Amino acid sequence: MPSITPLNRALILINVIVFGLQLFTGGPYASLVNQYFALWPPQLPAGYPDFQVWQLLTYGFLHGGWQHLFFNMFALFMFGSDIERLFGSKRYLFYYLMCVIGAAVMHLIVMAAAGLEPAPVVGASGGVFGLLLAFGMAYPRRTLMLIFPPIPMPAWLFVSLYGIFELVMGVTQTASGVAHFAHLGGMATGFVIIRYWMSQRRTGR
Repeated sequence: MPSITPLNRALILINVIVFGLQLFTGGPYASLVNQYFALWPPQLPAGYPDFQVWQLLTYGFLHGGWQHLFFNMFALFMFGSDIERLFGSKRYLFYYLMCVIGAAVMHLIVMAAAGLEPAPVVGASGGVFGLLLAFGMAYPRRTLMLIFPPIPMPAWLFVSLYGIFELVMGVTQTASGVAHFAHLGGMATGFVIIRYWMSQRRTGR
C-alpha cells in the first residue's frame, strides 16, 4: 500500500486531535466544542446553540464517537492519498473542504424543505463521500471490497451503488440519526467541481 501523503496525514491528525478536545470538554455530543462548532440548523428555539457560518466547515472535523471517527478516518486513509497525488495538495485541500461545505448546505436545505426535526450534525462524511466520488471517477476499474458482505466490485459500481443506497435511506428515513443527504451533498459537490475542472482542461485553462 503506498505511503500516506502529507496533507492527507494532516487531515487525519486534525480530526483525531479535535476528537480528543471533544472528549476533554464533555464527550462527543455534550462537548463544549460542539456548542460552537457543530452544524446547528438556523432558527432553533431558545436554549439551543445558534447557527454560525463557520459551522458549515468546522462540523466536518467533529465526530460523534470512536466508531464514527474510525470509519471516516479509515476511508480518508484509503482514498485520500490517491486523490491528493492526482489533484496535488492545493487542489486536494480545496476539493475536500468544498465537499464538506457542500454537504452541510445540502443537509440544511433538505431539513428545511422536509420539516425534519432539527439536530446538530458532526462528521467528516461529506468530505469522505466527495473523495469516494473522485476515486470512482478517476479509477473506475480499480477493485474495491465491501466489508460485509465481502464482495469485490469495480470502483465505479461501488460508488454508484453507495450513492443509490444513501438516496434510498435518505428518502425513506430508514436510519435515523444519519445525515444521508449530507453524504449525497458531498458527492454532488465533488461531481460539480470535477466536471468544472475537466471543462477548464479541455479549453486549455
